[in-house]
Amino acid sequence: MSPPPSRIVFAGSPEFAVPALERLVASSHQVVAVLTQPDRPAGRGRKLQAGPVKACALAHGLPVLQPASLRRDAGAREALRGLAPDLIVVVAYGLLLPPEVLGIPRRGCLNIHASLLPRWRGAAPIQAAVLAGDAQTGVALMRLEEGLDTGPVAAMQALDIGPADTAGELHDRLARLGADLLMAELDGILDGRARFVPQPATGVTHAPKITKAEAIIDWREPAVALDRRIRAFNPWPVAETRLEGQQLRCWLARPQAGGDRTAPPGRVLAAGADGIDVQTGDGVLRLLSVQLAGRQRVAAGVFANGFAVVGRVLGA
Repeated sequence: MSPPPSRIVFAGSPEFAVPALERLVASSHQVVAVLTQPDRPAGRGRKLQAGPVKACALAHGLPVLQPASLRRDAGAREALRGLAPDLIVVVAYGLLLPPEVLGIPRRGCLNIHASLLPRWRGAAPIQAAVLAGDAQTGVALMRLEEGLDTGPVAAMQALDIGPADTAGELHDRLARLGADLLMAELDGILDGRARFVPQPATGVTHAPKITKAEAIIDWREPAVALDRRIRAFNPWPVAETRLEGQQLRCWLARPQAGGDRTAPPGRVLAAGADGIDVQTGDGVLRLLSVQLAGRQRVAAGVFANGFAVVGRVLGA
């Protein structure tokens, strides 16, 4: 007689968590409930909208719990205890799990984190890896404890970062990679065969939450660093500069050889079908895709056809 399916509570909120939830639902295990953040106002009407994980859960007929705080909501904690989960799988949930919750599942709480721990602990590991110019990122299966992303690791899988990869593109690939790694290791975690290894004390870096202020381009930085910033902040919050007092969002760019060291950083040196070349603190950055405030995103070459930019200084 085969053992009963394991009882799993899934905790997640944004799109990044959906592939893992879909894979769990399709598995032989039983997803007994989904924890996700409360609905938030969105759109012009600011109406409450369900997040991607809640929408996925409802589509599969799964019970949904949406406490604003597990630390303060004793009812939610009691509901979790009543579910008697073998494991809580956490993927970008966005709320802290207090000790009372960490101790509920028989096999603890397992987190999919989008970095090769202990590098880039925190809320924005994908953006941090691109900003730093890392050659690789990846996903880690980690047992949650009270510290922020400090728990022991059961498995990791690396992913190369290409020279043109944006945070958005890496986000999608890492979400799928995390789901794959979860399913590959899940049975061993549930039956106790998995070996959790403490994270090393060396090599720890942190990736705090990104703010919109960080997206403002400082043209005194080198072209290579600005290219990383633009890729790291695509699709949010999107790197931006000023053109004649108007916001100009920069979606894609590439460093170029050459430049004019006598030109001030931010000076537009050339513009054509291939893009808009801007002098930086070191080298030239070619803007490839831009968006003026109130308009659609367009190829920089198309934008230059309708806006005389050569000789102007961006960010001034």
